[in-house]
Amino acid sequence: MKPTILYRVSSVLLLLFAAGHTFGFRQNDPEWGADAVVGLMHSVHFNAQGFTRTYWDFFSAFGLLFTVFLLFAAVVAWLLGGLPSETLGRVRGIAWALAICFVAVTALSWRYTFTTPIVFSALIAVCLTAAAGRSAKSR
Repeated sequence: MKPTILYRVSSVLLLLFAAGHTFGFRQNDPEWGADAVVGLMHSVHFNAQGFTRTYWDFFSAFGLLFTVFLLFAAVVAWLLGGLPSETLGRVRGIAWALAICFVAVTALSWRYTFTTPIVFSALIAVCLTAAAGRSAKSR
């Protein structure tokens, strides 16, 4: 498969991952029994460098930061998919950095999350790694 297609597939998967993450990361199913923890995250306020924050604020911030990262990665993958083969060969460091990043995201997802983020991150890592490998050969 051509690198262009692999990058475009990666970009779409990244957008879906970002949407799912954004709408799902703050959900709380009563079956999890986490209501007390979530309640404490909302209720415990503290001063952090002049700002009054809660752990829920930090949790939300890190979740939204990951969404921004996924959207940025989607844009980078889409832009890589639009480059001519000679240019792709010249920016293979960027292509490999993005692929390696998602290999790490997959490992972290495997260790700390559940099926959906594991599947998305693994598919993205496979597509980006294959695209980077084909991009380097197309030079």
